[in-house]
Amino acid sequence: MADRLSARDLAFLTRETLTTQHHLASIEVLEPGESGFDYDTLLQLVADRLSFVPRYRQRVQLVPGRLANPVWVDDDRFDLEYHVRRSAVPRPGSLDQLRDLVGRIISRPLDRTRPLWEIYYVEGLADGRVALLTKVHQALVDGVHTVDLGQLLLDVSPDAKPLAEDAWNPRRESSTALVLGAVKDSLTDVDTLSSTARRTGDSLLALATGLSARVVGVAEAVTGRRSDRPTPLSGPLSQQRLIVTLDLPLADLRKVRDTHGGTVNDVILAVVAGGLRGWLMTRAESLAGLRQVRALVPISVNDDLLENTSLGAPVIAHYVDLPVGEASPVVRLHQVSYSFESHKQTGRAIPAAHLTGITGFAPTTFHAVGARVAAEADPSGFQISVTNVPGPQTPRYAAGATLLASYPVNPLLPGQAIAIGVTSYAGRVYFGITVDRDLVPDADVFGQCLLEALDELLDTVNGGRQQVPRGRKKKDDR
Repeated sequence: MADRLSARDLAFLTRETLTTQHHLASIEVLEPGESGFDYDTLLQLVADRLSFVPRYRQRVQLVPGRLANPVWVDDDRFDLEYHVRRSAVPRPGSLDQLRDLVGRIISRPLDRTRPLWEIYYVEGLADGRVALLTKVHQALVDGVHTVDLGQLLLDVSPDAKPLAEDAWNPRRESSTALVLGAVKDSLTDVDTLSSTARRTGDSLLALATGLSARVVGVAEAVTGRRSDRPTPLSGPLSQQRLIVTLDLPLADLRKVRDTHGGTVNDVILAVVAGGLRGWLMTRAESLAGLRQVRALVPISVNDDLLENTSLGAPVIAHYVDLPVGEASPVVRLHQVSYSFESHKQTGRAIPAAHLTGITGFAPTTFHAVGARVAAEADPSGFQISVTNVPGPQTPRYAAGATLLASYPVNPLLPGQAIAIGVTSYAGRVYFGITVDRDLVPDADVFGQCLLEALDELLDTVNGGRQQVPRGRKKKDDR
């Protein structure tokens, strides 16, 4: 049987548009070791690790006549240097310049005639540092058969592990073989038949949805009225994205947790709630009609009835009402903590220590799986997605280069202006915030409001803040 795309994987391709692209990314900032870390070193490192993820050398091949779902086939013109690219930021090589570059790169779609991933080696950063931008389509990383490549590039030691020689030769699939395989699978495999029928239905639904949207557009043009009124958190998306990054001391979040109870995850969500509240108020938005913002928060669970990821735990959607209308930061934290109580009492919750002990750098894969969970949910049921993954608290290395920071870059969902990813690593917590460039041009203000929300919580703790987060901007650096 051919390696055929599942209905879930195919949905990420068929529902993708220029304004709602289904790829996600991560930014890793590295400090080169004594031997250096240049573009050729990255090429060799990726080449050494590709044998562990065969899907990264495969492309999507349609079946003639669409007799069945497309299949994954080896890319017989696979070119590693096409996928591993070189870029740079001008002097002074600031984090702002890196974020601007990332926003432009993730706004572009991936080439569907090739394997659905890219890595950018970004040089020119201040202090001799470099960055890796990994961009992967959601159809590629399912967390079951294929993990994120970023997980495999990082080791626990500066010394890269010697790997066996990779003798890869692409297999070729003729059109005749694809057709015969599709007919055979449809006759002998119920899943293939139902998946093909579902795909046809999805295509008809997409066509009907497109026609409906055109009709609504004509009506709005004639009447001068809009059927939907955009809010600060929603609206028609453009193709362009902005990226905001922050990093905070993990010790500050733990201090709040130790004083008021709950978990570090609760504190992070309380910071998000306070940040949203402050940002909405800077926009002079009335909070009278917006007391809560519903967030989808993917979580890992113990459940033998669900399909496990390769990381050992299924990921499901959990909904949290962020109390943006509440003025007290402590009450906001308690309300967020309460929303997780029923989940904790089921015994299905997985301790953060389990996730941080996974081989490699698991947060990149968990963010990919969490983003898939959010994309499969009904977008009308929530207003923002927040993926929070605890990572290792000891350093990780890429061919001798030390990982300094890791910022997740999650995709935006249809009609949603903001997506947030959070990764904790080596004593700090890294926020990656993706926004629509047209809907949230004041993205930096939102980032500043998140920092101030943490300050509010720290003010309720004896001793307050011990240090200023590196993510805070100076007044003359806006």
